[in-house]
Amino acid sequence: MNDTFFKRVLLPGFILQSVLIGGGYATGRELVEFFLSSGPLGGLLGILVATAAFSLISMISFELARMTQSYTYRSFFKQLLGKGWFAYELAYFALGILVLAVIGSAAGQVVTDHLGIDSNVGTIGLMVAVCVLMAWGSKLIEKVLVGWSFLLYATYGVFVYLYLDNHGGQLGDQLFGGSVESSWFVNAIKYVGYNVAALPLILFCVRHMSSRQDALLAGVFAGPLAMIPALVFYLAMVASSDQILAAAVPSDFMMQQLNSPWLQAIFYVVLFGTFVETGTAFVHAMNERISEVFVENKKSMPTGLRAALAAVVLTASVYLAGSVGLVGLIGGGYGTLTWVFVVVFIVPVLSWGAYRTFFKPEGVA
Repeated sequence: MNDTFFKRVLLPGFILQSVLIGGGYATGRELVEFFLSSGPLGGLLGILVATAAFSLISMISFELARMTQSYTYRSFFKQLLGKGWFAYELAYFALGILVLAVIGSAAGQVVTDHLGIDSNVGTIGLMVAVCVLMAWGSKLIEKVLVGWSFLLYATYGVFVYLYLDNHGGQLGDQLFGGSVESSWFVNAIKYVGYNVAALPLILFCVRHMSSRQDALLAGVFAGPLAMIPALVFYLAMVASSDQILAAAVPSDFMMQQLNSPWLQAIFYVVLFGTFVETGTAFVHAMNERISEVFVENKKSMPTGLRAALAAVVLTASVYLAGSVGLVGLIGGGYGTLTWVFVVVFIVPVLSWGAYRTFFKPEGVA
């Protein structure tokens, strides 16, 4: 196999980060809810625990997927849960509707708030971008997600540097001077619980891995690569933690404090791109699941069907979910959904998955 070290080991971490950020911590709101609310130091400890958990779960998942050649969530969970594999699919579709509806709405809000354009333009732009990527398939998706990740790293790096340079004088006191809430560990597990649901969506990357070493190294790197932007963003937020705890959208508050129009323009373009990344990953996993059925029947899934299905799923999620009230229904049960993923994914992969991977590695290539 002539795949490079980057594709075999680093690519999965960058793509995992692409999936996580648009649905969650890009605006900072998720970081407040799960980490900063536990106190600055408690939140930092929570991020470190979440990073380690992502790495451990990724290591086992990647190696189990590699040795069983399970490159879609359907085939993977048949290996992990047997006849109960559909339990993940049900939870995944519930989460998918919520995430796609939220990012569709957020994309519309971004163009309205910062460009003065009708929100439908942003939502439709998101849908078109995702459909185009769906039509081109996995190779282009990999390149776009990784390329945008590098742009995101650079943008967040500049943003955090400038913010800390202007407002970070008391960062040390803020970080270590406050109390640590007892909820920090549980909040970290909750964060991992529903975000780790995205991990099976990126198993198409495992095709590049040629050995157990590749899979385990990819898992080790996946946690830090996915969470480094969250960590640096979090440290900047800690510098103004009191005000940010009360802010509806932390990134908006921080941009107003910086008063840098050029950085604000770049930041929100990158932010819009993260919505495209997350939407693409969720819809691509659905397409790959359907494609697997075509393959089993010795057929190949038409390219046009991929784009058409993407359009249908996005339209249903963004508009139907909002009008029927499914977003509120699922959003109200977000905590329950988190523990569902703990039960159907985290517990099985850390027990049966670890046993098959390390103690009963039948079928290892």
